[in-house]
Amino acid sequence: MRRKLLDYFHGTFDRYESLFEVLSCDEAYYRRPISLRHPLIFYFGHTATFFINKFMLAGLVRQRVDPRLESMLAVGVDEMSWDDLDEAHYDWPAVAEVAAYREKVRSVVDRVIRKSPFSLPIRWQDPFWAVLMGIEHERIHLETSSVLIRQHELRYVQPHPAWRPCTAHGEPPANTLVEIPAGTVTLGRSFDDPVYGWDNEYGEHRAEVSGFKASRHLVSNREFLDFVEAGGYTDEALWDEEGLGWRRFSQARHPTFWLPAADDWRLRLMTEEVAMPWDWPVEVNCLEAQAFCRWKARETGLAVRLPTEDEWHRIYDHADLADAPEGAPANANLHLDHWASSCPVTMFRHGELFDVVGNVWQWCATPTYPFDGFGVHPIYDDFTTPTFDARHNLIKGGSWISAGNESRHVSRYAFRRHFFQHAGLRYIVSDTPAINPASHYETDALLSQYAEFHYGDEIFGVPNYCRAIAGIAIDAHRRHGNGQFRRALDVGCAAGRKTFELARAFERVIGIDFSARFIQAGVRLAETGVVRYTLPEEGELVTYHERRLEPLGLAATAGRVEFWQGDACNLKETLTGFDLVIASNLIDRLYSPRRFLAGMGARINPGGLLLVASPYTWMAEHTKREEWIGGFRKDGEPYTTLDGLKDLLAAEFELVQGPQDVPFVIRETRRKHQHTLSELTVWKRRQS
Repeated sequence: MRRKLLDYFHGTFDRYESLFEVLSCDEAYYRRPISLRHPLIFYFGHTATFFINKFMLAGLVRQRVDPRLESMLAVGVDEMSWDDLDEAHYDWPAVAEVAAYREKVRSVVDRVIRKSPFSLPIRWQDPFWAVLMGIEHERIHLETSSVLIRQHELRYVQPHPAWRPCTAHGEPPANTLVEIPAGTVTLGRSFDDPVYGWDNEYGEHRAEVSGFKASRHLVSNREFLDFVEAGGYTDEALWDEEGLGWRRFSQARHPTFWLPAADDWRLRLMTEEVAMPWDWPVEVNCLEAQAFCRWKARETGLAVRLPTEDEWHRIYDHADLADAPEGAPANANLHLDHWASSCPVTMFRHGELFDVVGNVWQWCATPTYPFDGFGVHPIYDDFTTPTFDARHNLIKGGSWISAGNESRHVSRYAFRRHFFQHAGLRYIVSDTPAINPASHYETDALLSQYAEFHYGDEIFGVPNYCRAIAGIAIDAHRRHGNGQFRRALDVGCAAGRKTFELARAFERVIGIDFSARFIQAGVRLAETGVVRYTLPEEGELVTYHERRLEPLGLAATAGRVEFWQGDACNLKETLTGFDLVIASNLIDRLYSPRRFLAGMGARINPGGLLLVASPYTWMAEHTKREEWIGGFRKDGEPYTTLDGLKDLLAAEFELVQGPQDVPFVIRETRRKHQHTLSELTVWKRRQS
C-alpha cells in the first residue's frame, strides 16, 4: 500500500506540474485569466501548501516548510464572498521560489508515506486520511487550473506533448430522446467506507423518481448553434433574473470558448484555437444551459429542462454503468485516458445513451445540499459548507481531465452558476417539476449552539457575552487607546456577533475564524440580516429559531464588517494597521498561542489595544503541553496564564485594564447549560 500511495502521489504531483509547463513565460503566472480568481502562481503553490497545512492539523508533521507561503497560498475557495482578491495586497513569490517549495513538500509527503504508521483500511477518522485528501485535492485543482489556463490569453500558453487534444471531428447526428423508467435512487456513503470521499458524499438520501426522457447525446456545438443563431443570448424571456444579470454584465453573445471567425466559428482549447468541431459537446455555464433548455422547450413544445441530481443517477443506473476499473482505460473520455480535450459526442456509447460519464461535466438543476447525516471532516470543515447557499449547482459525470474521486459517479461537485468548468449539458423532458432539497446546514449542532450563544436570548440574567466584550473593548479604547477608531480585528470571531458590535464604533471590522462553518453565520447575517437554526430540547426534539440584526440594533453595521477564514497562528501578512485586536476565548484553543501573541505587535498601531479574554481551560488535545503559556508550576511556584501574558507581551505592551471576570452561559439543551468565567485583560501597544 505504501508503494501504491507513493505512485499515486508522485504521479499526481508530476501531472500537476506538467500542466503549468504549458505556460509560455513567467508573466503568465501573474496575469489573472479571469478577475474572480487568483493568478496562476497561487494555484501552482496552493496544492503543495495544502499538504503541509493539513498534515500539521492531522499531526503527521510538526514543523512547517515555509510559514509565509503556507499562509499566503492557503485559502483557495475564491468563490466565497469574503475572500480577498485585491492583488495589491499580495507580494506574490517568484516562480522559481514556488517550484523549489514544491520540491521540499514533495520530499515531506514522500517521507510521511514511507515512514508514518497507519493501518488498513485507511478511514475517514485516521490521521493518514490527510494523505489521500492532499492527493485528491491536487487532482481537483488539476482540472480547475486547466480551465483557468484555457481562459488565459493565447500568448501565455503553448502546446505540450503531454496535453494533446483530440483531432477527430465531424457532423453530429440529430439528438433524440431515450425513455428512462421510474425508479428509486439511494445515494450517500457510510463513514466506514474505506474509499476516499469528500464530506458531501456521506450520509443518506433516498428518492422515488418519476419516469422521463433524456437526450441520447450531450448537447453538441452544432445543436447549441441553433440557440445562438435564434438570438437566444438577446432574448430576455429565456433568462431568469440571475442569468440576465450575468449576461448583461458579461455582454455574452455566444459560449465563452467560441471565437467568431470571418466565415465560421473557432473553438478555444487549452493551448490553441481550432476550427469548430461541431460534434463535440458545447461547454457553457449553468445559466446558459438553463436558457438553452427554456428555448428548446419553446421550440419543441416539450417540458425540457436540466436533470436533477436524482434524475442523473437514474440515467446512470439505466445505462448499467460502473466506475472505471483501476489500471485500465475507461470506456469514456475520462481521467486523461484518451486526450486533453473533449471529443465527438458519438464516440463512447453507454447503453442507449452516449457520454453518461466523461467528455464534459453535466450541469444539474439541483443546488448542492447535505444528505441526512452529513458531517464535516475535522481538518477540512469548509470543503462543502460554503456552497450550501442555493447558489452552487451540482455537476455530474466528470470530464476528460477528471481523475481520482472526480471520476466516480458518487462524487458531488458544485460551482456557482456563472462559473465555467469543462461542463456542458444533457437535457431531459419531464412533466415532473425539479424539486430542490433545502440545505439543512443550520442544523449543525455546534454552529446552532454558537448562533444562540451570539444572537440568542439572555440566560439566567447573564448579559450577552459577545456584546459585553465588545462594549468593554470600545470603552477601553476610548479611555486608553490611540484615539483612532478606523480598523478593528476580531480573531476567533466564531458566529460574528462581536464583529458586528465593534462596528458600532469602528469604521471597518474584520472577523477571522478557522472554521468556515462559523463565519458562514456572520456572512449570512451581513448579506441577508437573518440567520436560522435549530436547537436541541431533549433527545430528538428540537426548536426552530430565527435571529435578525435589526432588533439587535446591528443592521447598520453590516456594511462595515467582513469575514475571512484564517489560522490565528499563521495570519496573512496583510492583516496589519489595526487600532484594536480582540482575542476572545481563543488562546487556550490554539496550537501555538505563543506564536499568535508574538505577532500582535506588528499588527496593532502604536497606542492601539489588544484585548485578551479566556477561561484558560488548557487541554492537551487542543494545545500541546509545551505550548501552554500558563497553568503550571515554574521554578516550583504557580505560574498562571496572566503571568505568561505579562512575560510574553511586556516588550511591546503594557497592561492598562484588568484582570476582570466576564461571565457567559452556553446552552447545550433546554435543561443543560455551561456557566463560565472568562478573565479579561487589555494591553496597550507602546508608542515606540
